[in-house]
Amino acid sequence: MTLTAIDWIVIALYFVVSLAIGVAYSRRAGKSTGEFFLSGRALPWWLAGTSMVATTFAADTPLAVTELVAQNGIAGNWLWWNMVFGGVLATFFFARLWRRAGILTDCEFVSIRYGGAAGSFLRGFRAVYIGIFMNIIVIGWVNLAMVKILSVIFPNLLFFGHEEFVLLGFHFSSYLILVGFLMLLVAGYSALSGLWGVSVTDAFQFVLAMGGCIVLAVLALQSPQIGGIAGLREKLPEWVFQFTPRIQGSEPAPQSSGGLLQMTVLAFVTYLGVQWWASWYPGSEPGGGGYVAQRMMSAKNEKHALLASLWFNIANYAVRPWPWVIVALCSLVMFPELDASQKGKGFVMMIGQVLPAGLVGLLMAAFLAAYMSTIATQLNWGCSYIVNDLYRPFVKPGADEKSYVRVSRITTVALMVLSLVVTAKLDTIKQAWEFVLECSAGIGLVLILRWFWWRINAWSEIAALLAPFAIYPIVKFGLKIGFPQSLLIIVAGSTVAWLAATFLTRPTSEKVLLDFYRRVHPGGILWRPIADKLPDVKGDTGYWGLLADWLAGVAMVMLCLFGSGKLIFGQTTMGLLLLGAAAALGVLISWHLSRIRWDDWPGK
Repeated sequence: MTLTAIDWIVIALYFVVSLAIGVAYSRRAGKSTGEFFLSGRALPWWLAGTSMVATTFAADTPLAVTELVAQNGIAGNWLWWNMVFGGVLATFFFARLWRRAGILTDCEFVSIRYGGAAGSFLRGFRAVYIGIFMNIIVIGWVNLAMVKILSVIFPNLLFFGHEEFVLLGFHFSSYLILVGFLMLLVAGYSALSGLWGVSVTDAFQFVLAMGGCIVLAVLALQSPQIGGIAGLREKLPEWVFQFTPRIQGSEPAPQSSGGLLQMTVLAFVTYLGVQWWASWYPGSEPGGGGYVAQRMMSAKNEKHALLASLWFNIANYAVRPWPWVIVALCSLVMFPELDASQKGKGFVMMIGQVLPAGLVGLLMAAFLAAYMSTIATQLNWGCSYIVNDLYRPFVKPGADEKSYVRVSRITTVALMVLSLVVTAKLDTIKQAWEFVLECSAGIGLVLILRWFWWRINAWSEIAALLAPFAIYPIVKFGLKIGFPQSLLIIVAGSTVAWLAATFLTRPTSEKVLLDFYRRVHPGGILWRPIADKLPDVKGDTGYWGLLADWLAGVAMVMLCLFGSGKLIFGQTTMGLLLLGAAAALGVLISWHLSRIRWDDWPGK
């Protein structure tokens, strides 16, 4: 792939705009940690929601979708589409509560919900475990994807005539050094501008990244090798275009339909009925959490928090996928020689195959935007844990806000350096990362119920975090049980463990529970022992209506997804019917939201 002068100009302009946004918001971010990490709780819903979806649009996402489509057709995307159930649940049941809590991070939640020594330990543990350990591994994976992209674009990249440098025993390839420069740029504007700059830059980068992918998809379809949708359908087997997986009995049938994703009934039920609420995954935490909760807490008020989450789910599941899917399908036609491990690179190779000069630079800027928006959020969000939930309460409590902002900026750069070191050693971390992912099964129910049941305490959450690490090796290596049975066993065992911990330990102190209920007033029957002692506090009601909104919201998002797909593939009538049904559900949800009582208290 060759970059012309005009391509380099387009890329340079992208960097100039990104840095300009960071500089523009630097003074505002320096006022306090509330400004630096939560934008002064003043983000409008469209900006907060767009920032969420820009973060999930990492540089590796189109490559991962390409691999899924190559292996199992369009239906392969159900491996991540199933997360819509948890995302929309967070929209209607948790967005208002996160905003109402008036906290700076979701780690801080445990201090207002549990209190005491156990709550303090859990807060510090989560800050280290998620803010440092998990965060730098996530950044490492994103860095590795960018290395893969750069290796396709610059196949013979050298720095000072060398392919690799060794520093303190760590091997840094020329591609990783280039990624390091990109990270330095991201850390620079993140440290300068805080969440305001990150969010505004996210919106710019999301529009650029999506626009670039749409242009690539359109030109790929119009290329002589493809010949439009009709030509694409002629050149690929029919199973590739199936939107849903094939559900079998207790054992998958032979691949009579090519590579179409096949699931047993048990696997299908596990994906759609268990996994989305039982397992923790960055950006898809049950009940919200992480950078998703950060954006909810940054919104202007409760209504903006809910609308931000709703827009995020629509954009994430119904808007983003189709340009990626189209390019993935075209790459299967143009690069049939790529083996299974190389299919993801086909997406990047399409850039040089179908785009003219100038647009190649636009797509390069789009990949940079996808990469940088993810890294910027991971750095800002991880830094918020370290400063607000580790440094402030345990190292230097009572310092002035500007000193905390200064430490935040230093921590942002430190996280960048640490994540580069992790990326250099990523081959040795891969198995540990997969292990950690599977060991998150079982925590989800506690993350959900801690909002709605007074009896959940800090030990419930600690047990739910630790139990899977004990159960997983027994199931995996002792009993040699695979998915989906393994997930169900881990979830069941973890549930027994945290329920036992809950009832074998003392409840959270009544004072903490009363203060929490007065502050958040979630309502519901499981808070009645506490609510009865606060007759002046009106708890939330209407949960049956919110349940209906959740089901309608999931249906609306999926109808938008499939309706758009039907239109793209020429099934106009069916596509319009599905989109019309989605619009009707949207009207129903809007009507119900207009009847909700909102708390617009701005929080702390």
